[in-house]
Amino acid sequence: MKNKEVADYLVNWLQEKVTKAGAKGIIFGNSGGIDSAVAGILAKRAFPENCLGLILPCHSSEEDVTHAKELADNFDITSQIIVLDNIYDILCLELDKHLKYQNTNIELVKANVKPRLRMIALYYLAQNYNYLVMGTTNKSEMKVGYTTKHGDSGVDLQPLADLVKYEIYDLARYLKVPATIIDKPPSAGLWAGQTDEEEMGINYLELDTYIKTGQGDNRLVEIIENLAAKGNHKRSMAAAAIIPKSLLT
Repeated sequence: MKNKEVADYLVNWLQEKVTKAGAKGIIFGNSGGIDSAVAGILAKRAFPENCLGLILPCHSSEEDVTHAKELADNFDITSQIIVLDNIYDILCLELDKHLKYQNTNIELVKANVKPRLRMIALYYLAQNYNYLVMGTTNKSEMKVGYTTKHGDSGVDLQPLADLVKYEIYDLARYLKVPATIIDKPPSAGLWAGQTDEEEMGINYLELDTYIKTGQGDNRLVEIIENLAAKGNHKRSMAAAAIIPKSLLT
C-alpha cells in the first residue's frame, strides 16, 4: 500500500466532506486504540485548528486512557476527558428495574450501552461546535458487523472504511503511532480483558485474507459469512415500509 498517498487522499477526503457539509471541523472518540489513533492523526492533519478528540472512559482500563492521552500529546490533538461511569451505572440500574428477565447475553447487552453513550457525548459537542463526528471503524470490522448499532457506527464520516486491519497497521507505522498502541491486542474495551479476535472467534489475518482474496478454509468462511449475515442490518438504513398505492387512494 502507498501509505503517503493513502494518507494524503484521506486528509483531502475529510476536508472535502466537512466543507461540503458546511461544518468547521471534526470530533472523534479517542479510545487509545490503533484505529482511533490513525483516524485521529488524519483528522488533525485535515483540520489542525478544528480537531477535537474526546476521551470517553466508561469503566475503561487505565491503560486505554493513558494511551489516548499519549496520542493526544504526541500529535497535539486538542483533547477533553468525559468520564461516563456514573451515567452508565445509573442508566443500567434504572433499566434493570424494567426487565422481566435477563437473557444469558446480558453482559453484551450492557456493554453496548457504552458506545451509545459515547455517541451521545460526541454529538452533543459536535452540534455545539459545528463539527462532524468521525468514526474509526475499518473494513474488516464492517464486513463482520463488529460494531455497535447507533454507537460507534453512529457517525458522519468513516475514513477507514475501505482499509482492512493489516492496512491500518501499515498506515499506523507510517504515521508514527506510538508502539504502545500498535503492539497491544485490538479491543473494543467492552469489558475487562475483552479482545476483538476472541469475541469474533477468528483472527484479523484470517479475516483480512478472506476479504482480500475470498480464500479460507470451510470453518473460517462459515464463521465470517455467518457474522456478516447477522450484522447486515448494521450496514443498512432502517427498513422503511412502502404502502401499496391502492391502500392510499
